[in-house]
Amino acid sequence: MNRRKFLKSGIALGTALAAGGIYAWKIEPYWLEFVHLPMPVKNLPKEHVGKTLIQLSDIHVGDRVPADYLIESMRKAQALNPDWVVYTGDFTHFKNSEQYSQLSTVLQSATKGKIGTFASLGNHDYGHAWSMPEVADETTSILENAGIKTLRDQKYNSEGLTIYGVEDLWGTNFNPEKVMKTWDPKEAALVMCHNPDACDLPVWNGYDGWVLAGHTHGGQVRPPFLPAPILPVQNRRYDQGKIDLEDGRTLYINRALGNYFPIRLNVRPEITVFTLTQA
Repeated sequence: MNRRKFLKSGIALGTALAAGGIYAWKIEPYWLEFVHLPMPVKNLPKEHVGKTLIQLSDIHVGDRVPADYLIESMRKAQALNPDWVVYTGDFTHFKNSEQYSQLSTVLQSATKGKIGTFASLGNHDYGHAWSMPEVADETTSILENAGIKTLRDQKYNSEGLTIYGVEDLWGTNFNPEKVMKTWDPKEAALVMCHNPDACDLPVWNGYDGWVLAGHTHGGQVRPPFLPAPILPVQNRRYDQGKIDLEDGRTLYINRALGNYFPIRLNVRPEITVFTLTQA
């Protein structure tokens, strides 16, 4: 290869790398995808067949995610007129009390369900080193004031659909046994559980329905034809999407609306739209 061809090849390679970097930094982190899936639910009342449930996760309000992007995304989801909405944790990327006012502002545009709107907490909702229960309490207060019922190892019967909310695995209050021991196999139920690693613990009391999780962000970066190199879970199977846990439970891991670092590649941000059916 002569010098001219070498320089041209170098320039082309540099241009391609720069374009890829701009895409991963400025485009894909905000290229929202609505994922539509059926959700077969055991014991679902006939009147709820065909109704919709939207899952949002990991919005990470704070300095890393533009508030305008979050608000616009929530408004797009609201336009789908969902019956239920669930938020599966990590409402802020907590640094200090400024995130409280930021969260309150964003939640003025929160997506809400006609029948009910529910939330569980994530590790970031427990502040620094996931060790600040006062941050979780204040976040819960903000959510409740915004009309989002927060379930912390609790359940709620929402017109025949029982929503369970499990505390975060890495937080200070994780004790799901107390609520899961109340599970009734005759219920139409689903569980919100931020960290999917909790699915591997012996706390489920035979529960055999859907578990909606977040936390992983799908790794945010996935090289072509390869798994995501960074996942904040012990079970590397828990990456993204629908996973059959082979014991009657179906796990769904949302890829997150926000970001914990502002780069995405082959892992677009997601809002999930489930259509309820009878199992």
